[in-house]
Amino acid sequence: MKKFFLFLTVFQVALLSVSAQKADKPFRAYLYNNDYEVFMRLDLYSENIIVPGQDLYGELPGYLGKMHNSFCWLITSSKIDGKTAELKMINDYGSEDLTATLTAENDSLYVLKQIEGSTLKVPKEGKWQKLPSKLVFKRR
Repeated sequence: MKKFFLFLTVFQVALLSVSAQKADKPFRAYLYNNDYEVFMRLDLYSENIIVPGQDLYGELPGYLGKMHNSFCWLITSSKIDGKTAELKMINDYGSEDLTATLTAENDSLYVLKQIEGSTLKVPKEGKWQKLPSKLVFKRR
């Protein structure tokens, strides 16, 4: 019985630790949008994200990727101001760039809003799909 209570206590402490990390570091996350099949991997604090299969770019603050595809938009720099981060992004060809904001609405919802520059486009079935200028992501 003592082992059970010890296990339960350790489990509760671990859960509290994970929820505290989410609140303290909202821009260290995996975000996704199922409607457009896109996701974001971010660590705007340590800036140590490596794009899988594209380590040529080195460590970055993060990227926006397309599910089931290697295409991505690289986050080249970021500036955090409270619950909002300004992101500078380029596509993986280096031919287009944009500025966007990412706002943590709460612990699980984020809004990416394009401010200026190129339109976010991702490949879909052999064509380019334009993403809306305001895109809602959920945190995993």
